[in-house]
Amino acid sequence: MGIATSEKELAQKTARFLKAEMKRAGVTYSELAKRLEGHGLQETEASITSKLARGTFAATFFLACLAALEIGGMRLDDL
Repeated sequence: MGIATSEKELAQKTARFLKAEMKRAGVTYSELAKRLEGHGLQETEASITSKLARGTFAATFFLACLAALEIGGMRLDDL
């Protein structure tokens, strides 16, 4: 598959990746918001929905989501 060729494409792929991992783990936006609190982020269901719909968010949000979803490792090709 390869890494994205533009910032917009990378943002879209990253958001799709998080949505897929949430679905795989059976985690709702509301549940993710609760889990993120444990990683120091104050997010709401609406703010998470908005970020993933836009496809733009900070790397800290992405990393906290990986931790909250208990994703131990990933490769850029996974995006």
